[in-house]
Amino acid sequence: SAIPESLLEAELFGHVKGAFTGAVASRPGRFEHAHRGTLFLDEIGTMPLPLQAKLLRALQEREVERIGEARPIKIDVRVLAATNANLDEMVRQGTFREDLFYRLNVIPVQLPPLRDRRDDVPLLVRDMLQRLGGQSVPPRTDVTFSQEAMRRLMAHDWPGNIRQLENTVERALAL
Repeated sequence: SAIPESLLEAELFGHVKGAFTGAVASRPGRFEHAHRGTLFLDEIGTMPLPLQAKLLRALQEREVERIGEARPIKIDVRVLAATNANLDEMVRQGTFREDLFYRLNVIPVQLPPLRDRRDDVPLLVRDMLQRLGGQSVPPRTDVTFSQEAMRRLMAHDWPGNIRQLENTVERALAL
């Protein structure tokens, strides 16, 4: 969802030089980069319908075509897809392809919201502090939250889930 729709196809499948304005060099897509590995597609529910059809074809045929090139490129990729959208409902409304839904929904994993996993908060905060502190200038890996602060973090409902918690930790680290 962070990539503009007009660039998403090129990002996923790649392109050849001159395929469109700004394509000054050939570039492999994410599928090619993930060959013999895993490709994570976040917020799959926001993908436009025309691109859903191309994604379905890539998954079914196990090949992609770069934009501007007719030669298929074989791929061996495991795809993990995530969304906070209700894909069942989107299929009923016609905003998500049913065939793609079943192609992706092989092993569904439901992850409860953070408010239902409050015991995870200290572990997540510790990891975030270490990661974010290591990225700060100068690095700050010695920072911790007090017990009272951690109790407050655990008591919060976190409607924005992990991203909101990470924002809070980053803000606290900055201050």
